[in-house]
Amino acid sequence: MAKQENKKRVPFFASLQVKYAASYLVVLAVVLVLLNTYPLLASQDLQFTSKLDSLKSQASVMASALMELESLSADQVVRVMNMLDSMGLDRILVTDPAGMILYDSLVNSQQQDEEIKPPEETGPPEEAQGFRYALYQEIVAALRGNDVSYSRYSNRVFTSTAAVPIVYRGMTIGAIYILEVDEVQGALLASLQHTLRTISLIIAAVAVVLSAFFSKMLTSRIAALLRAIRIVGEGEYGHRLHPVGRDEMAQLAQEFNQLTDRLQTTEEVRRRFVADASHELKTPLASIRLLADSILQNDRMDSATVQDFVTDIGAEAERLTRITEHLLALTRLDSLPAGRTEAVDVFQVVSQAAGMLSPVAEAAGVTIQESGRQGCVVLCTQDDLYQISFNLIENAIKYNFSGGVVYTAVYRDGDQVLLEVADTGVGIPAEDLPKVFNRFYRVDKARSRAAGGTGLGLSIVRDTARRHGGWVTVRPRSPEGSIFTVGFPAYSQEEELS
Repeated sequence: MAKQENKKRVPFFASLQVKYAASYLVVLAVVLVLLNTYPLLASQDLQFTSKLDSLKSQASVMASALMELESLSADQVVRVMNMLDSMGLDRILVTDPAGMILYDSLVNSQQQDEEIKPPEETGPPEEAQGFRYALYQEIVAALRGNDVSYSRYSNRVFTSTAAVPIVYRGMTIGAIYILEVDEVQGALLASLQHTLRTISLIIAAVAVVLSAFFSKMLTSRIAALLRAIRIVGEGEYGHRLHPVGRDEMAQLAQEFNQLTDRLQTTEEVRRRFVADASHELKTPLASIRLLADSILQNDRMDSATVQDFVTDIGAEAERLTRITEHLLALTRLDSLPAGRTEAVDVFQVVSQAAGMLSPVAEAAGVTIQESGRQGCVVLCTQDDLYQISFNLIENAIKYNFSGGVVYTAVYRDGDQVLLEVADTGVGIPAEDLPKVFNRFYRVDKARSRAAGGTGLGLSIVRDTARRHGGWVTVRPRSPEGSIFTVGFPAYSQEEELS
C-alpha cells in the first residue's frame, strides 16, 4: 500500500502548488521589472527634454546678444559675455568661423596656454601659430548652421551640451558651445532607483509568502478532491466531500458528490441484479442437477419415470434459456445505442404480435380483442415495438383466468400515441404497482414460475420504451385485472419535412 501511495504521489516540482506559485512569481517579476525600468526611463527622458530645451534657450539668448556684433573679436566677446549671466553653466565656449576659441569661461589669464580638454571633446584642441581651436563635433555642426544638443546620464550625473551658430545677416560668424554637469538631479534619480529597488524587494518577499499561502489553499482543495476520487475508486462509494464557498471548486465538489451518489445507486442496483440473477439461475440449475442425479443413481427407474424427469429437465432448460435471453436483452438496452428508427404504425405491429400469440391464448382459454385504427405512427424500430407489444400481451394471457379476455387498444391522445393492454386476470395489489417494472420483481413468485415468468419482461418493456422517448404505466382495472399503458411521441410526415 505504501509503494502504491508513493507511485501516486506527485513530484514536488511537478505539483500544481509549485506551478501556481511559479506563475504568480513570474507575473510579479514582470511587474517589478517594469516598476524598476519604466519610471527611471521616463524620468531620464523628462530630464533630457527639460535640459535640452533649457540649454537651447540659453544658447539662443547668448547668440542673439553676440550677433549684434558685425565681427567677433576676443575682447568684444569677453565684454559681452561678462555682461551675461552664466546661468549655472559649467562651461561656455565662443568660437569664430574657423573654430578658434574667442571665449572660454573656464580659462583665466594664467591658463591661456593650457590645453583645453572638455568632457566630450573629439580630440585635443589643435594649435596653430599660438591660437587654440575647439574642433568638437557640436561646434563643427554649429558652424555649418545647425543647432546641436545632447544629454546623457552616467555615474549618477547628467551631462548636457548644446551648440548653436551665431548668424549675422545670413552669415555664420561664429558658434556658441555650452556645457552643464548636473549632479543634483543625478543624485535624485539614483535615490529614486534605490527606493524602487527597496520597494521591489519588500513586495517580492511579501508576494512569495502570499503566493505560497494562496497556492497551498487552492491546491489543498484539489488534493482533497483527488483523495476522494481515489477513495471512491477503491470502492467506498459512500465517501462525500463538504463543499466550501460558492466558487468553481465548490461546484466541482457538488458534482463529485452527485456523481458518487449515482455510482452508489448503480452499484447497489448492479449487486442486487447480480444477486437476483444468480438466484433465478440457481433454481432451474438445482432442479436439473437433482433430476439428473436421480436418473443416474436409480438403476431400476422405469422408462416412464425417466421420460417424465427428462421432460422436467427440458422445461428447466427452456426456463434457463428464457432468463438468459432476457438478461441479454437488458444488457443490450443498457449498453448499446438505439437502432435506426423509422416511422412505424403501432396498430399493425400490435396486431402482428396478437396474431402470433393467438395459439397461446387459445390454449389458455383466453380471448384477445383488438381495437384501434391505423395511422398512429411513431418513430421507433419495428423490432422494439414488437417486443413491447409481445411482452405485454403475453403477460396478460399468462396471468389471466380461463375464459378471460385480453383487450388491446391503440389510439392517439394529443401529441401522444397510446397503446393499452388490459386483462381480466388476477390483477396487481396496489402496494406492488410501483415495483412491477423492477428487474426480477414478481408479485406472486410461485404463480410466476408456474407460468414460466422470469420477472424481466416488464423491465424490458420499460427500458425499451424509454430508449425511444416513451413511457409506461400500470393501473388497476375495474372490476378485475390490470391495464398497462405505453405512450410514444406521435410522428407526422410534416415534422420530418420541417
